[in-house]
Amino acid sequence: MSQVVSLSFYRFDSTRARLWAFAMMGLARVPMARTPDIGFWKLCGSGTGEGFTPKPNFGVYAILATWPDHHTAKQQTTRGVFARYASKAAEDWTVFLAPTSARGDWAGVQPFVPSDTIADGPIAALTRASVRPTMASRFWGRVPNISAVIGTDPSVMFKLGIGEKPLVHQVTFSIWPDAAAMNNFARTGPHADAIKAVRKDGWFSEELYARFSLVSDRGTWGGVSPLHPKETL
Repeated sequence: MSQVVSLSFYRFDSTRARLWAFAMMGLARVPMARTPDIGFWKLCGSGTGEGFTPKPNFGVYAILATWPDHHTAKQQTTRGVFARYASKAAEDWTVFLAPTSARGDWAGVQPFVPSDTIADGPIAALTRASVRPTMASRFWGRVPNISAVIGTDPSVMFKLGIGEKPLVHQVTFSIWPDAAAMNNFARTGPHADAIKAVRKDGWFSEELYARFSLVSDRGTWGGVSPLHPKETL
């Protein structure tokens, strides 16, 4: 069996639903920990705009989890906490991923177990960082330029910034048509400049970089599946 990662996004429109989702960032922790077969998991909020901003978006939340296999992931993400989120959400989308590479830690652990599978076609990238409080202003000073570039990049299929805590614990998630498109973005422009600054000045106390092949998805985002937009128009 190969590990599968689920990343579920939920959009809440009404004030009542948004207040519920915000409260669940704390209340859902115990039932999440008791979910059968779940491995590593995190409850996350999101950012506004293209997602890579310090201003929170109280209408969008996400749940990341690891599972022993694809079948288990598909079953368990329709039950328990996941089902409660979906019942309150105006829209939800879950993407199932197979890790192909990972380096670094998340909260002191290595959550992803890469397989020998070589991604053929679209790939996903996830970056998680703990920003040193003394470096937060420098980090967020760079982000608007990166956000503007990725927001206008015609190659990116999906992008969203999420995180456990505003300003200091940040996760960026994006899907690209192939490795070449993703590497071109990462190695040029504002993103490349920011990476150099990270290494030089030590902005992060902890960081994780992972890539994934796409296994399947369920639901819609913006009325379509980001993986198959023409099929769900």
